Amino acid sequence: MVKAAVLGASGGIGQPLSLLLKACPLVDELALYDVVNTPGVAADLSHISSVAKVSGYLPKDDGLKNALTDTDVVVIPAGIPRKPGMSRDDLFKVNAGIVRDLVTGIAQYCPKAFVLIISNPVNSTVPIAAEVLKKQGVFDPKRLFGVTTLDVVRAETFTQEYSGQKDPSKIQIPVVGGHSGETIVPLFSKASPALDIPADKYDALVNRVQFGGDEVVKAKDGAGSATLSMAYAGFRFAEKVIRASQGQSGIVEPTYIYLRGVTGGEEIANETGVEFFSTLVELGRNGAEKAINILQGVTEQEKKLLEACTKGLKGNIEKGIEFVKNTPPK
Repeated sequence: MVKAAVLGASGGIGQPLSLLLKACPLVDELALYDVVNTPGVAADLSHISSVAKVSGYLPKDDGLKNALTDTDVVVIPAGIPRKPGMSRDDLFKVNAGIVRDLVTGIAQYCPKAFVLIISNPVNSTVPIAAEVLKKQGVFDPKRLFGVTTLDVVRAETFTQEYSGQKDPSKIQIPVVGGHSGETIVPLFSKASPALDIPADKYDALVNRVQFGGDEVVKAKDGAGSATLSMAYAGFRFAEKVIRASQGQSGIVEPTYIYLRGVTGGEEIANETGVEFFSTLVELGRNGAEKAINILQGVTEQEKKLLEACTKGLKGNIEKGIEFVKNTPPK
């Protein structure tokens, strides 16, 4: 029996993500939670003829407790998009508070669950979640993940003309670092099968992977962001975590983790100078079984990208940790 919960299930990412999880034969029970509309979303999804039984909860009547009790996998896309006139700092404070409060609920009602965080800024919200779980005495670094799969999906898609693959997902491209702008580092030199990217196309390709979200916002004329592709990426990673937890071996995915809490992560932390970092991770029954260091032998171009990445990450991580230390919970 696998129970999955989506926190923020009524939103632009939450609804398509919930649909994909409802259609997944590995999920037996699907609990949806949000501040509005969840009973309606749950009723709609419950008509689909697939395995999962769906329930929807609002904050009233212990909704968060009911959604999380006995849950195995929690996916958190909750948060608000940036609105006109809103600074990035304003957005951070709102979403940071949302993640802090939801993770406090996880610590109370399902402390052994795998926690997959989509809520931006992931570079900061994952450290926030770690600090909350530490305060509650239930932090297991192997079970906390920042979902960076969209960066991988974009790298696969945008290099299709160079990979020659009919199905772009058949190529493996490690994307390391963080999950915003310059902290996203696609290691094209480590692609398998190998890629032959023309030198005059390289910078533009890296930039497109790093700032692909802007492309979607522009195409939606400011009325939305990358919700459907993010939902797909979130589901893809969640499914891998579930498969690994059920004993399937050989599953390796990039994800943003607390390095020093995972076998192999210490080496990467010492090399990069950061505590949280997205790297290839071997998934297993207990979550992140091993962090794989693929930073050896990168190109000079990639070294420069990594320098910019770690500089940005340090500030992002510190911002998340300071938020928990200096902001009392509601």
